[in-house]
Amino acid sequence: MSDRSSFIREQARVSDTVLEAKNVSKWYSAFRALTDINLTVHEGERVVICGPSGSGKSTLIRCFNRLEAHQEGEISVNGIRLHNKMRNLSEVRKNVGMVFQHFNLFPHMTVLMNCMAAPMWIKGVPEREAKKIAMKFLERVRIPEQAKKYPAQLSGGQQQRVAIARSLCMEPAVMLFDEPTSALDPEMVAEVLETMMSLARDGMTMVCVTHEMGFARAVADRVIFMDSGQIVEGGAPHDFFTNPQHERAKLFLSQILSH
Repeated sequence: MSDRSSFIREQARVSDTVLEAKNVSKWYSAFRALTDINLTVHEGERVVICGPSGSGKSTLIRCFNRLEAHQEGEISVNGIRLHNKMRNLSEVRKNVGMVFQHFNLFPHMTVLMNCMAAPMWIKGVPEREAKKIAMKFLERVRIPEQAKKYPAQLSGGQQQRVAIARSLCMEPAVMLFDEPTSALDPEMVAEVLETMMSLARDGMTMVCVTHEMGFARAVADRVIFMDSGQIVEGGAPHDFFTNPQHERAKLFLSQILSH
C-alpha cells in the first residue's frame, strides 16, 4: 500500500509539471551561457531566479518559450518538448506569458488593442469576446481606465502593468518575468511588484528573474541562485537568505542587501 501511495503521489507530481529543464546547455560560439541546467517547475509554484549580471538568468527563461534555442539537453513546457524541428511553437507560446524589462507594447495601438491582439490573431477569439477578456485583465491589474490611451501616454509602471495584462489575456499556464522592474523609476517599482504579488496570491505559476529580494522573500516558494551559467544553489527563501551555502551566493546577498 505504501509503495502504491508513493507511486500515485509521484504520478500526480509529474502530471502537474509545467516547465522542465534536463541537463540543458547553451553557448554562443566559444562562450558557454548555460551549463547542465536542471530545473522543474510545478503548477502553482513561484520560482525566483537571481544572481549577478551575466549569470545566465535571462537566457534560461528565454529558452522556456524558445526565444533562445538550447543546444544540449531537454526542455518541456506543459509536456511539449522544445527542439529545432518543432512545428507547434505557437502552441507552446500560448501557454507561456512573457513580461520583459522593456514593455514591448505596440506604440500605434491603444492599451485595449494591445491586449486584444494576441487572443484575436493567435487564438482566433472573436473581437467582442477579446474585448471582454482584455477589460477583465486590465481590471485585474487595476488600470481599466487607461484602455483608450496609447502606451506613450502612460507611466512606465502603467505600461508594465499593461504588458502583464496583455500576457494574461492569453490565459497562460505559466508567467515568465525577466527583470520586470529594472527599467522603472523607483517610485513605479512598487505598483508592478504589487501586481505580481497579487498574481502569486491567486496561484499563478510564475518564474521571475529579479533583483527584488523583498519580493523573493514574500512570494517565492523557491529561490534559485545562478552564477556563470549554472545553478549553484536553490531552496526555500528562508534557507537561502539566512544560511546560503555557496560562497558566491553569500557575496551576492551581502552586496545586494547592503544597497
